[in-house]
Order: sequence, then C-alpha cells, then structure tokens
Amino acid sequence: MLISMVLLTVILTVTLFNAATAPMLKKTFGLQSYPRVSVLIPARNEETNVGACIEGFLSQSYGNLEVHVLNDQSTDRTGAIIEKFGEQYPEVQAIHGKPLPVGWHGKNWACHQLSQHADGEILIFTDADNRPAPNAIANTVAYMQKLELGFFSAFPEKVTGTLAEKLVVPVVDMFVYAGLPLWLTYFSRFPSLAAASGLWIAFTREAYQLIGGHQAVSNQIVEDVELSRLAKKQGIKILTSAGTRVVSCRMYHSFKEVWDGFSKNLFGLVGYKMTPFFILILGLFTMCVLPYIAVWFAPLRGLAIVVIVMNVVMRMVLALKYRHPFFTSVILHPFGVLLTLLIGINSFCQVRSGRLQWKGRQIDLKIAVSSQQSADAKKLNRKPS
Repeated sequence: MLISMVLLTVILTVTLFNAATAPMLKKTFGLQSYPRVSVLIPARNEETNVGACIEGFLSQSYGNLEVHVLNDQSTDRTGAIIEKFGEQYPEVQAIHGKPLPVGWHGKNWACHQLSQHADGEILIFTDADNRPAPNAIANTVAYMQKLELGFFSAFPEKVTGTLAEKLVVPVVDMFVYAGLPLWLTYFSRFPSLAAASGLWIAFTREAYQLIGGHQAVSNQIVEDVELSRLAKKQGIKILTSAGTRVVSCRMYHSFKEVWDGFSKNLFGLVGYKMTPFFILILGLFTMCVLPYIAVWFAPLRGLAIVVIVMNVVMRMVLALKYRHPFFTSVILHPFGVLLTLLIGINSFCQVRSGRLQWKGRQIDLKIAVSSQQSADAKKLNRKPS
C-alpha cells in the first residue's frame, strides 16, 4: 500500500496542477489577424454524424474558413450527405477519397488527401463525430497567435451514453489529465512529453510541411501522438489543451465499439514497447484497483482507506473539471480502471497477433510495430556528432 500511496501522491499532484493551471480552449484571447483556416474532416461510414459536424463549422464565429470533407470509401449515405452540403454551401467542398494504398492506415491516408486540397494558412484536422462550439476556431487561432505555435491540439469533452463508455472513456482521459502537466507540452523540449488528440489538431501550413504531414506517419495507428512528437523534434512550438465546453464528441456507442476502438489504440500509446506498457498496467492496478481489494484485510485497512480517499479526490476533481459522468467516474472508479486494463491487455494481444479490423478494414498492426522498432534502432545506432 505504501507504493500505491507514493504513486497516487504524484498522480494527485498532477491532477490538481492541471485543474488549476491547464490551458483551456474555452479561454479567449484577442485575434491579431484572421488567416485563412482549412477545416479537414475525414469521414468513413459516418452518416449519423457528418451532417451535424459540418453544421457546427458552418456556425463558427470565425468567418475566413473553408471546410473540406472527404468521403473515405463509405458504404452508407455519408457521401450523399457530404455532397448535399457541398451543393448548398460554397465554403464546403466534398472530396471523393481514393482507395487505400499499401503501407497506409485509413485515417492517415484520408488526412493526407485532405491536406492536398487545403488552401488555408492554418489546417485544422478533426473527426466527423466532433461537435465544435461557435468559438472553437477563433479560440484555436488566437492561442496559436499568442504563443506563436506551429501545432495546437485540444482533447475534446467526451460525451458518453452506455455504461461501458462511462466506465472506460473517462479513464483514458485520466491518462492525460492526471498523468501529464499539460503546460509541459509547451515548455519541455522532450518529444516524450508531447501529446495530442486527433479529434482536434491545428497546424500552421509551414509546420505541417516541415514535419512531412501525414505522409510521415502513414503507417502509424496512434498518429496524433506521433505528429506531436515529430513537431517537437523539429523544434516547432506545440501546446496541448483541454477542449472542455468548446469541442466535444461521442467516440463510441456500445461496449463492442469501446472494446474494439481502444484495443486499436492503447498499446500504441507507449510506442508498442512491452516493458513500459506492463509497467503502466501494473502501476494502474496497484494505484486504482488493489486498494479496493486490500481494504477487506485488517492489517492493510488503514493505508488502503487513505489510498482510496486519494483515488476518490482525484476522480472527483477530474469529473468536475472535465465534465466526466460523476457516479461512474467516482463510485465505480476501480471497475472502470479494471475494464480499461483488460482492454489494454487485449490491445497488446491484438498487436502480437498482427491484425484487427476497424470500420470494415483490416489493419496490419505489424506495419506500425516494425516501423516503431526501426525508428528505435536508428536512435540506438546514431552516433553523436
């Protein structure tokens, strides 16, 4: 229990620090100018989402923008909905996605195609299930101007419906808000302290071209984090913020979607490295699950209660600050963490087996793993100058 207490002290400190100081997209700065913004939305089988997403961008308070929406080989009505908006609104351009080439993952290929159509000085990549408030673009541009950023990302507020979503999605948010002081993404030079959410990423055109765009992460599954790390490696100023109350999304709608979606991503968050991954799994179990078991044993009860109180305070702060569902986040906290750990182990097993399917496409996970291993080997073999 002492180990749990020490780990929770660090996590709780980060949580409170972020709650007090984290950059929030809802903060308003004065715009210095109004550069052309290209909003870039990949959409594959998103007939229930894409219309509302486009409408959100048509309602922006920022006027100098264009909206490009790519129909990524959809088999539902996504393409027809996009084309209808393109016919009605001159600022919306419907793009027909080309077939997926070998060596690319689907979203990265779609974003790459979108970037080739963009005319803006600032490129904002988002998803069809994202819902922007009217000030989303204005506040993003203002942040980039004030801090001279080449890369800006915001973690959207997560909307949840089913029990599985309410249990797991806030835990994944916890990895960010309790695990990384967000201002370090701006002040630190270390790529390992970069972070991003693919649901809201903004680049200056110059920065996007400097890192090689999505072509540089063509075979990466967790491409958003890789893009942020590439930006840091190039000396580009970046910042990751909380998008609460400004951008929001419902990522998944069922237990199966939660299981499959996070199975695709969780192992990739540590670069497909086995040792850090299992250290993370063990650490989360020790901090967030074990105390709720130990409290039933008299010799451990006193320390276990202290650690449980620390867990409750942490989740209460996160729930209030970032609008997580309160009951499932606080009261069912150990169950949410345990389910997330099981999904993480499944993510590891899926990668080791080599393949999984997402949105009707087979994803070759070995491509991403071998790419990461190759990058690591280059680092080890690189001689100092």
